[in-house]
Amino acid sequence: MSITRRLLGKAALGLAGAALLMQGTALAADRPAPFDKPGVKIALVRYLSTGDFFQAYLSGVEAQAKALGVDLRVLDSRQDAALQADMVDQAIALGVQGIIIQHGLTESMKDAAQRAVDAGIKVVAFDVNVENPKIPQVEQSDRDLAKLALEQAVKDNGESWKAGYVYVAGIAPLDRRNETWVDVKKKYSGISEVAMFGTLDNPIANSVANQARSVLQAHPDINVMFAPYDEFAKGVKIAVDEAGLNKKIKIYSADISTSDIAAMREPDSAWAATAATNPAVVGQVSVRALAQLLAGEDPGHNVIVPPTLITQKELIDKDIKNMEDLSAKLPQFAHADVAMPAWMPNPNAK
Repeated sequence: MSITRRLLGKAALGLAGAALLMQGTALAADRPAPFDKPGVKIALVRYLSTGDFFQAYLSGVEAQAKALGVDLRVLDSRQDAALQADMVDQAIALGVQGIIIQHGLTESMKDAAQRAVDAGIKVVAFDVNVENPKIPQVEQSDRDLAKLALEQAVKDNGESWKAGYVYVAGIAPLDRRNETWVDVKKKYSGISEVAMFGTLDNPIANSVANQARSVLQAHPDINVMFAPYDEFAKGVKIAVDEAGLNKKIKIYSADISTSDIAAMREPDSAWAATAATNPAVVGQVSVRALAQLLAGEDPGHNVIVPPTLITQKELIDKDIKNMEDLSAKLPQFAHADVAMPAWMPNPNAK
């Protein structure tokens, strides 16, 4: 048989494919069980999913799951607490080895999380306190998020101002941010909270905007709005802009997205600063912490992702227009060396 160029090409492709297969096998072999073989199945059980933050978080979960080669199932309750608890049971029935519980209410998720643990499933929780010592809590360091934003508010506005505050109790990250707000008010007696409001009704930004309109009419002396969740801040900004108060009121928030960056960069925007972790990175860390548990390693009970302060001035001065720019020009925002043992694949590696 004569050796043609086509046969040589096929042979080369076959060798390349075999080399890639061997390389993939070698990489898997370097990982601890159960990640040394395919077939690991995990679930993400979500309470909140509306907004850019949660889309970015999901993309991070998907990226890290793909890098690990695991089968990811996403179950979305859309803020239905009872359904979220049922979805944990659905995940158990699917035969998953690990579950990430993302947000939710303690009273509805505590027993559901325990059922998963009792079934021999590894569980981590992001921004929901399931009151279980066997379940690591992934956090954005919410107290630090609030502290960074409020320190900037004091720097910009002094130690005496009238504040509107957006808050919904019972959501773990908001409760932690509220603890810092309470401490700041104690520290600076000149800060007066004249109105508290908030809702998680969908669409969240529009629902908060409806409340903020009434608050601004009732309290024309407000000059600072503390809205420690970006969907809250978007709603407040809608109301502030409609009232023509964007030069009188400054907004301080938590979390960040490309649309948030655009809103902060608008001429004379009231949105002065936010403190944030990269939600995609938090999603990656959630999967990594779960993977460590599955590998018999201890990620720690509190897995904390450090936040970054992002000001309107910095976004403009550094010409940051989107999340890609933010990661490129603020490297500390792009990756968190958290829950990152040597064997863990980094989905951000180039």
